[in-house]
Parts: sequence; C-alpha cells; structure tokens
Amino acid sequence: MKLLSYHLAGRDTWGVVLGDGVAELAQRTGHATLADFIASPDFARRDALVAGLKAEAQLGDIRFLPVIPQPEKIVCAVRNYMDHHQEVLAAGMQRELSEQPPIFLRVWRSQTPHNGPIVRPRVSESLDWEGELAVIIGEGGRDIAEADAFQHVAGYSCYNDASVREWQFHAKQIASGKNFESTGGFGPWMVTADEIEPGRQLKLVTRLNGETVQSSHTGHMIFSIPKLIAYASTIFTLVPGDVIATGTPAGVGWSKKPPQFMKPGDVVEVEIEAIGTLRNPVVAQD
Repeated sequence: MKLLSYHLAGRDTWGVVLGDGVAELAQRTGHATLADFIASPDFARRDALVAGLKAEAQLGDIRFLPVIPQPEKIVCAVRNYMDHHQEVLAAGMQRELSEQPPIFLRVWRSQTPHNGPIVRPRVSESLDWEGELAVIIGEGGRDIAEADAFQHVAGYSCYNDASVREWQFHAKQIASGKNFESTGGFGPWMVTADEIEPGRQLKLVTRLNGETVQSSHTGHMIFSIPKLIAYASTIFTLVPGDVIATGTPAGVGWSKKPPQFMKPGDVVEVEIEAIGTLRNPVVAQD
C-alpha cells in the first residue's frame, strides 16, 4: 500500500494512492496526520479501511507534502555505503570505518516534497545530491534489539539528503551543511513494510537532468537497517513517524573530478526499486 501526505482544496491531508489517483483517509479514520495513523491501532487494519475505496482526486491535481511533514526526528546515516566510503577516500578525505554508525539529525523544515523545489542557498554553489532509502518508524520504542527492528518499520520511501558541501566541512560535525531549508527531498509516498521483504536488496538510481549519477543497491550498506534502528533507539526513544535516512551510495557530485553540483534549473530524481521516483527541481534561494 502507498500512503502519502498532500495538500488539496486549501488544506493539508493524507491518504492512499489508488492507481493514478488518491483517496483521502484523514476524515475517514479520524487521524489528522499520517504519523497519527501510523501510531494508531487502525494502521494494522489499513487493508480493511481502504477496501472498496475509489480515487477522489488525480495525483496530478494534488500538491505533494513530505511523506511525514513534521517528524519528531530525522536520523541520517553518514557514509553508510561501502562504495561511497571508498570514493570518499579516493577523493582525498581521510576517514576510517567506525565501529558504530555515524549519524546526524535533520530538522523537519529542511525537507521538501516530491515535485517541490530543492533550494540552493544564496551562500553556496556546492549543493550536492545524495539519493537514499528512507525508513519510516511504525511502532516506537527504546533499546530496540536488532532481531526485532523490522517489526518497528511502518514503511519505506525515497530521500534526497542534499548537502551544502562547504558548510558541511566547516567542522567535524556536518549538520550545518545538511539542514538548510528545503534541501531534503522526501517522497513521493510511503510503501508499507508488508510490500517489501525485510532485508531485500533494492536498486537505487539518482539522475540529474536525466543522466544517471548514482546506481547502486541497498546491499552495499555498511550498517544494516536493523543496526541503525537499534543504535538510534539506544540514544533516544523512536516514535511513530520518525524517519531514518540510511545513507547514500557512490556517485555524489563532490567526489567527481572536477566536482559537479546541482544548480538552479536542474531536475534531480531518486528512484528506488519497489517504491517509486522522487523528483525535485532545483531553484535559487530568493
């Protein structure tokens, strides 16, 4: 099942994708947001709730919102693909593999939806792409065991952890380059976890203006989804609607010789097998 957040007829809402259309579920279920629905017992009976529904609006008529518009936490993994780690070393950065997953946090205002603009800030021209698999937390918890981690996954989506590189490199802590407003593409929808076998290797492709710049699969992750969930939940309680961006594979623009970055007028797409394609135009900050 594909669930999404969107804006239509002057209000924000959420619903289910049915073919080329969408049916609203907010009023039908009494849950104001998709995160509220994920947190409720109704999420487990979602198939019964949507049975017999027909599309009420076309996907082309809605304005997509980030799948979870205001998650409490967006946990992002750093250099979590072996091929990306190797390209970072080849580009001259001195980094060793860590024993535990390196992570940072994004704020929700840094997100932008499917078809929404990724905004290049006026202070930089080094806006880079990072196609990633996003995990949306269903059942929350603290100190979640790796063996139980997939039971806490509500679904999966596409993410573009677009990075403002020189701000990322201001210090050893990289969060300043990862939190500019409207840089983190998230969408177009969430595919529920029952549609994707736990641990399945998913092909991931990022395209810039139609040209493939990243092509890999999730089997190259250094730290698995269960490891990321277990590690993050050791630090803080995960709650329904939290997002874990699981890292990007090789092919980022910074590592190219010469470096290549996104510029206003570009269109970047992140396509993940069994999920869909996240598309964002790039614009300059006003």
